[in-house]
Amino acid sequence: MEAKSSVDQVRMSARKMRLVANEVRGEDYTTAAGILKAMPLKGARIILKALNSAAANARVLNPNVDANALYVRKIFVDGGPIMKRFMPRARGRADRIQKKTSKLTIVLSDED
Repeated sequence: MEAKSSVDQVRMSARKMRLVANEVRGEDYTTAAGILKAMPLKGARIILKALNSAAANARVLNPNVDANALYVRKIFVDGGPIMKRFMPRARGRADRIQKKTSKLTIVLSDED
């Protein structure tokens, strides 16, 4: 049984989120939650919230599921839409600022 959770348009670049996502890929649910709670990065908070949501979705699909049996089957972070802004510079010029977003998807499973 697989349970999925996704978060769209996180105001953080996909590269920064992937650094955190790579740390918990393949781990069981309780270990992954412990790792994310100990990380001081912003991405860890967002991924932990999505991980807990996926575990809750698993409990809805199968009320008898054991939280210790769940593990992170898939976790991936894709780039989202980029907000483009301009910042005035000296001598009448302008620089383009890219405010990047990302999309996170977590799949938990209790099957091998």
